[in-house]
Amino acid sequence: MARYLVFVFLFWPSLALAQHGSLFSMGNAPQPLFGAQIDESSPAGAQSASLFVGEATRGILAPWGGDAPPHKARPNAALSSGAAELLDLIALAEAGPAGYDAVQHGARIRPKGAPTALTLGEIFKWIKDTPGQPHAIGRYQFIPATLGRLVTIMEYGPEVRFTPTVQDQLAYLLLQEAGITEFRSGGLSRRAFMKNLARIWAGLPLPNGRSYYHGYAGNKATMSFARFESGMAQIFGAG
Repeated sequence: MARYLVFVFLFWPSLALAQHGSLFSMGNAPQPLFGAQIDESSPAGAQSASLFVGEATRGILAPWGGDAPPHKARPNAALSSGAAELLDLIALAEAGPAGYDAVQHGARIRPKGAPTALTLGEIFKWIKDTPGQPHAIGRYQFIPATLGRLVTIMEYGPEVRFTPTVQDQLAYLLLQEAGITEFRSGGLSRRAFMKNLARIWAGLPLPNGRSYYHGYAGNKATMSFARFESGMAQIFGAG
């Protein structure tokens, strides 16, 4: 575990600066929950909206393969029920047709290759080498500080490729942090769970139709609350 902490926070010091800077010290901006999708390069700390929306993305998770350490490969049974479908819904708001190879549209200098073909080491090198621009990447638009935190938890080294499987695993962690297990067991209301999701992914709306980060660095919800709510009902039932 410590080896990967060194990998993330020492080899790329800009990532550590992002966590101690804009991600957790956003001035008057709403304080993000669980490592919300906030980019360190924007004035208020919030990334611009993903703006990849337009077409449905893949409706099924990539097969589990050899891209991730075996002991980290699958979510637990309580989490897996409905989680894949929920990630599809989130991806509609965050990545659109680009899916797992999405890169935030404001990135002037893009990675040298499709994100799914790059290793984590190559992605963090791109982040380090291109300061001052958004770096949200992948189907779930991970920003550097969030990506660094999650890969450390998962014990992924720099040689691990940013495959669909790996991206899904990292997103599963965010679902857990948002309270999906508590929601499925009845310990968290649907509205509270949806608010938690909206505080992680800026493209998801609150009941008023706005992003939790509306007005900060161009953030806006990329789907209506009615669509968000109907999608949740389709996945988890109308009750």
